[in-house]
Amino acid sequence: MATTDIDVLLVGGGIMSATLAILLHRLDPELQICMVEQLEDVALESSDALNNAGTGHAGYCELNYTPTDKHGDIQIRRALEINAAFEVSLQCWSTLVKEGVLNAAEFIQRVPHLSAVWGEKDSAFLQQRHALLQAHPLFAEMQFSTQEATLNEWMPLMMSGRKQATQMSATRVAHGSDVNFGALTRQLVAYLKTRPNFTLLTQSRVSALKQVQHKDRNGWQLRIQHLPSGQAQLYHAAFVFLGAGGGALPLLQQSGISEAQGYGGFPVSGQWLICNNPKLIKKHHAKVYSQAAVGAPPMSVPHLDTRMIHGNAALLFGPYAGFTTRFLKQGSRFDLAKSVKFKNIKSLLGVCRHNADLTKYLMKEVFQGHEQRMDALRVFLPDANSRDWQLAHAGQRVQIIKRCHQHWGKLEFGTEIVASADGSLAALLGASPGASVSVKAMLDVLQRCFGDRMQTPAWQDSLKALIPSYGESLIDNSVLLGRVRNDTLSTLNLAP
Repeated sequence: MATTDIDVLLVGGGIMSATLAILLHRLDPELQICMVEQLEDVALESSDALNNAGTGHAGYCELNYTPTDKHGDIQIRRALEINAAFEVSLQCWSTLVKEGVLNAAEFIQRVPHLSAVWGEKDSAFLQQRHALLQAHPLFAEMQFSTQEATLNEWMPLMMSGRKQATQMSATRVAHGSDVNFGALTRQLVAYLKTRPNFTLLTQSRVSALKQVQHKDRNGWQLRIQHLPSGQAQLYHAAFVFLGAGGGALPLLQQSGISEAQGYGGFPVSGQWLICNNPKLIKKHHAKVYSQAAVGAPPMSVPHLDTRMIHGNAALLFGPYAGFTTRFLKQGSRFDLAKSVKFKNIKSLLGVCRHNADLTKYLMKEVFQGHEQRMDALRVFLPDANSRDWQLAHAGQRVQIIKRCHQHWGKLEFGTEIVASADGSLAALLGASPGASVSVKAMLDVLQRCFGDRMQTPAWQDSLKALIPSYGESLIDNSVLLGRVRNDTLSTLNLAP
């Protein structure tokens, strides 16, 4: 079988692989890059508009990013880190918009980000959260209110028909955004396809991979099968990135690298209620998050979202969590069973033992009827009519299971990069905040796997041109933050 030599092979045609490809192409246009996607086009799984939360996670409204510690004190560090990471994504996209690579109007829109809570206890939490966050330059524009007139202005649809017996409060950031990561991915890949050193293989799957000596260094041999024809071809790649969402874990396990030992996956499905009444859609222009139900995973924090899907405004509520054994929306029901290995069985047992309440919660969600889901929506929209909403399936999320000596294994709800010691292979596991911090995540991959080249003046200059704040902290440098934020808000049309 003929073998094709390439420098970089990216598994998965989503936002992560597209972002890594664009970064590598900018840093070294001579690199031979190949992207492999098993569906008929890119961005049809987790990056698709309906499958992805689409918020442009920035920590503005997601209350789970500011948890309370055992002393009852609100911790804001994670919100600061996520916000700064999202600013890195905005800078990268802004530069590509200026260069004509991207069209901002097709993938990002200004949609204010709000948090809304009910009751004295949660209102006190939100007010304290606002005070802590607003004191930092990253969140200086955040507003807080308990006034009915202000809340009516911010979220008129949610205030309609609401009895004011229960205290209600909200925070708002006017320059929040809605990001269509499917549209963004397709724009990035469309540009890459015009470059001579980039190849996209659709309807193709990596059926086998193993580490080999490649051009006097460690590399990978991959067998790629074209699904319609069944024909296969061998590729030798100096570097492999597994960015296939839930499909990354099986390939990471197959790689045999020691760093993958103990990792497993906990699949969680999602569902949305989608509004089909145009009059209601026009009355709500915001992303409004609230507190998660007791026992719910972070990805199930309820929110009422204005979304742009296929160029049209949409109104979504959810997501409703559910249990699944598939690792991809179009995956196999045997994905979970196949992921159980001798080297991760202890981690899996530990998670099962210490997360029984979560499993019960997910099973309860699975068996909800339409009216039960509507009851959850009516907390947000008291006048919600069941006829105006229909159920749709969101994407799959595979949460990380990893070793933990205290409990054998633990369940993580963030994103994590697993890379081989020699830097020849990296995989991205996990979910939220995911796509929103894709640029920062892929910069981390480059630092771990291309560390020597990352320090060269040529690569440093290229990264600085693409991301003006590269190498500096937006958390600590308020002057730099002000400069780059003004530029990105203007370039991406996000300024209020």
